[in-house]
Amino acid sequence: MSRVLSALGLPLLLALGQQQWLRSRPPHLERLAGAVASAGPASLEARFSRPMSVAALEQASRLDPPLRHRWLGRGDTVMLALATGQRVEGPLHLHLAGRDHRGLPLPSSDWRWDPRPRVVAVVPLPGGGEQLRLQEHDGRWRALTPALGQIPQVEALGDGSGVAFTSVDGQGRQQAWRLELHQRNLAPLSSPLAPVRPGRLQRLAGGANVLFAHLSADRRGSLLVQSGGLTPADGKLALWPPRGGPEILTLKASGPVRLLPEGGGLVVPESEGLSLQSLPPRPPRRELLPGSRDLVGFCPRAGRALLVRHWPDFRRSLELVEPGRSPRQLWIGPQAVVAASCGGGGERVWALLVEGLAQPTLTLVELDPRGSLRRSRRLEGWELEPGAGLHHDPTGDRLLTVLRPRSSIGTATAPPPPQVVLIDTAELEPRPLERTARQAVWLPPG
Repeated sequence: MSRVLSALGLPLLLALGQQQWLRSRPPHLERLAGAVASAGPASLEARFSRPMSVAALEQASRLDPPLRHRWLGRGDTVMLALATGQRVEGPLHLHLAGRDHRGLPLPSSDWRWDPRPRVVAVVPLPGGGEQLRLQEHDGRWRALTPALGQIPQVEALGDGSGVAFTSVDGQGRQQAWRLELHQRNLAPLSSPLAPVRPGRLQRLAGGANVLFAHLSADRRGSLLVQSGGLTPADGKLALWPPRGGPEILTLKASGPVRLLPEGGGLVVPESEGLSLQSLPPRPPRRELLPGSRDLVGFCPRAGRALLVRHWPDFRRSLELVEPGRSPRQLWIGPQAVVAASCGGGGERVWALLVEGLAQPTLTLVELDPRGSLRRSRRLEGWELEPGAGLHHDPTGDRLLTVLRPRSSIGTATAPPPPQVVLIDTAELEPRPLERTARQAVWLPPG
């Protein structure tokens, strides 16, 4: 009997001993990666082998330059989030240290982190055609694709894993593509950061019956490809996950469909207005916002978006949508709202307004959440390149767009080419990057 008890008790003793040994081991870092910032400039997500003391992480860790930041979360996964209202001018040095809840020290480590996005632009080529190019942080431009036909749309994937774009061939048929991009924006201090490397180029849609295609991406790396042709039967709506094949969606829309940035839903234009619809595996749900409205942009904080409403007297208004509330009017007037962007949850909203026909005037305004005008600047001598949009970078607090220098009326010379332009939000002063382009977007760090 004693032998049986010994045989049964030995494994239990070994398990208890192993458990005690594991408990006595110090914590270690299992994973450190960039995370999508919902409101601030940038975030890192850290996963440890043990539940960590957030207070100890805050006390022992440090950033250089010493930007204001917070450690958020609980348990073995926490997040370092940079505070709003400050700019990242270059790579950061993170010294990571702390203790777990038992008081055991975490072996310290040092990291180099660059949370700044890069510019991806559609560049016309001297011999004809267009090409995607990327600007690295040192200012150099690199080609991402070979020479293609016209590139009417480019969309950066929200997780930084690539870009999607459409191209048009000589017969007017469109193709939709996804280009993988490999980034290295976080590395041990002993290892250098690396430039972006192009990867696989994948065709997502196209063919003889595709005359248009529209793209929309979310922060998870998913991509929505909406294509159509001459007949309703040619239309298709395909949701491409970050990996694997597409899921065909069956719904009716009267215009371009957009993915919610946080995923899980769609904004669908319909004849009655804009509807918000859920995506599987969530239960089917549809909410309708009636009226003649266009979606012009999302805010970084989930659930907030900017809409342009068209009124019967030909005025337009800019509205901020927040969860559980009716759209809040920020601005109304006779000008056309050609592009808009916002920071955080809509604490700051920027809009490009156009007024006039023969010599249209382009004005950039900044509004607060109540619709009060904070600042305004007429962009003398500039006009917006059609379809360029307005994109905010929270790490540098700057806006990205494509503007064309205005040519004088009656001149016989060719109009000047459009240029990639950065706009500092403090002064609203355009700063051309000396790069001819038709579109430009931010590529988030991967």
